Amino acid sequence: MKTAIFAFCFLCATACFGQVAVGSISATAQPIYVPEHPLHAAEHALAQEFSLLSSSNYIYAQGERPMSDFEGTLKPETPLGDIARALRKERTTPAAKPAKVVQN
Repeated sequence: MKTAIFAFCFLCATACFGQVAVGSISATAQPIYVPEHPLHAAEHALAQEFSLLSSSNYIYAQGERPMSDFEGTLKPETPLGDIARALRKERTTPAAKPAKVVQN
């Protein structure tokens, strides 16, 4: 097991040294050159605006609808605490025992 680990480490080390020699022609560091663009961060005119809607009328509304508008659509839900209390009460009450026991 030790020889397998040693062989794996040896192969990884030789691969690392191989990447340095093969990946670059010279061992000297070369700075990264970033080309400049003449319009970089400059202000210019925007394009003409156009409608994304085909031929439909544009409708605009502002504000919020009051909750009284939705009165009939909302159903009252049972609170989670009430559901938990009912389940706890159901578990604590003893289950009814069967009237007959059949043995073979």
